[in-house]
Amino acid sequence: MARIAVIGGTGYAGSNIVAEAVRRGHTVVSVARSVPAERIEGATYVEGTLLDVPSLVAELEGVDVVVSTVPARGDMVGQVRNNVAELVAELPENVRVGVIGGAGGSLIAPDGERLIDQPSFTEEYKPEALEAIGILEDLQQGPATRDWFYVHPAGGFGVWNPGERTGSYRKGGDVLVTDAEGESFISGADLGVAVLDEIENPAHSRERFTVGY
Repeated sequence: MARIAVIGGTGYAGSNIVAEAVRRGHTVVSVARSVPAERIEGATYVEGTLLDVPSLVAELEGVDVVVSTVPARGDMVGQVRNNVAELVAELPENVRVGVIGGAGGSLIAPDGERLIDQPSFTEEYKPEALEAIGILEDLQQGPATRDWFYVHPAGGFGVWNPGERTGSYRKGGDVLVTDAEGESFISGADLGVAVLDEIENPAHSRERFTVGY
């Protein structure tokens, strides 16, 4: 079993990853700026923030995998990319890093354009999406000694559309995953399944991948 830390572990993506990791018997540390009143039994909750990387690294001592789920949203706009880069640089080399990005950086077809570059992409979501894409670019350009994976959820992923745990999903490489009707969706719980599958059986070393139904 792995020792897994989830930064932003009380948020939508983070809490689903924490729940799935606990379900599978891993040692799980949920890191967030405050400890919630309602907690997932079996997880350890600690206070920490990307805005204080040295203290955060100290909290993460001994972990095998660190998954960042913090979006560049609200007071974190403009704060996530540089702090994730600092975190990646400061963690021991044997720690694998996972990042939950957004759908915006996914391609709409093999070797095609990005979702964020389509006229239909909502303007207000662009700063968050661009910062997430920047994190991916930093990982790709980073040292080969750092193992990482980066997940693009489906376009309809979010707390407003939670869905249920089915235990199944599809991966699309760089391309946004859509169903037969052209819809792109994955539940929070099944995103957690996809992330834990990657942690337990690494298939995307220093790669990104998309997930959906």
